[in-house]
Amino acid sequence: MKRILAIVVIMAFCAGTALAAEPIKIGAFFDLTGPAANIGIPTKLVAEMVVDKINKAGGVNGRSLQLVIGDTEGDPAKATTIAKKFIYQDKVAAIVGPTRTGTGMAVKKLVEEAGMPTFMTVGGDPVIMGGEKLGPYTYVFKSPQRSSTAVKRLYAFLKEKGLKKIALLTAADGFGKDGVGWLQKLAPEFGLEIVAEESFGPDDTDVTAQLTKLKNSPAQAVVCWTIGPAGAIVAKNRAQLGITLPLFQCHGQPDPKYIELAGKASEGDRMPATKLMVVSELPASDPQKPVIQEFVKLYTEVYKYDKQFPINTHSGYAWDAITIVANAMKKAGTEPKALRDAIEQTRGYVGVSGVYNLTAEDHNGLDVDSMVIVEVKNGKFAMAK
Repeated sequence: MKRILAIVVIMAFCAGTALAAEPIKIGAFFDLTGPAANIGIPTKLVAEMVVDKINKAGGVNGRSLQLVIGDTEGDPAKATTIAKKFIYQDKVAAIVGPTRTGTGMAVKKLVEEAGMPTFMTVGGDPVIMGGEKLGPYTYVFKSPQRSSTAVKRLYAFLKEKGLKKIALLTAADGFGKDGVGWLQKLAPEFGLEIVAEESFGPDDTDVTAQLTKLKNSPAQAVVCWTIGPAGAIVAKNRAQLGITLPLFQCHGQPDPKYIELAGKASEGDRMPATKLMVVSELPASDPQKPVIQEFVKLYTEVYKYDKQFPINTHSGYAWDAITIVANAMKKAGTEPKALRDAIEQTRGYVGVSGVYNLTAEDHNGLDVDSMVIVEVKNGKFAMAK
């Protein structure tokens, strides 16, 4: 009898151990192909890197994290299909991604209705804006700075430099439309006047017509709002037309790829960026500096991802999103509502992209101080003076 009891106890223990060892699945979908693959692929690599780090440190309450990877291809319909798979087939505990604002908006309603905690790595604000048009964002968070935050940081710099009249050149996609909305809305707050506006398709290969119109305006500077290779096309076309107006890009462009694609035409261009781009120039007192240094060491020396994908301003977004989700899981477990609540209660998390303080109203939690203005100088990014 004692032997039977012992066997039952052992079996129960083994079953409990197996249950505890069952990994926690996190859906992770990015643009692994398509126009934004240069952002999506390294974002996936960073997601894998941070999960490896967390698992080596003991995982989440004794359970390892397991990524279920998906490629959105930059297609909103594809993103929706993958999100459904994550939720109803893979039974993930949370979702991280996607890469672009348009795909993020495509899945927003779906994850909200499913009650699935989702930490997006998109640039645009609509995913965490409410109202009748944009819908609730109860379960949706995002790790990159809000477009509005980037606009404020850029506008403060323009005001500081005495540039009062600006021309806008923006992409006609979700990210560009979000950006132009904030650029228009916030201009008066900084004493800026928008004297000309033009737009272009995100896949356009020439914007000389739009730039010619801006050249003939009374603008003192051109502000471009786009993501991916289109920014470099703008820089090259500007140089070809002999336009001497200073060019300011958005927070989606601080990437060695921008300099590679635009070449000498990028020299002197300025843009808001995460501190990751100029970590060596940060003061020792900055709480982010040791965090960023650890990230850079892992990325460049341990995993050597930089050989194919040099660090850019996007590099830390998946790191921060997954770390915040994992920290919340340690406190609240994986029950969706409890996990959502714990994510929302994140305060003082020092990440690669900033110090996050989330609230019910702000599902991003980063302020203007999390950004710096960088400049292309001698083919590299440096703190703008």
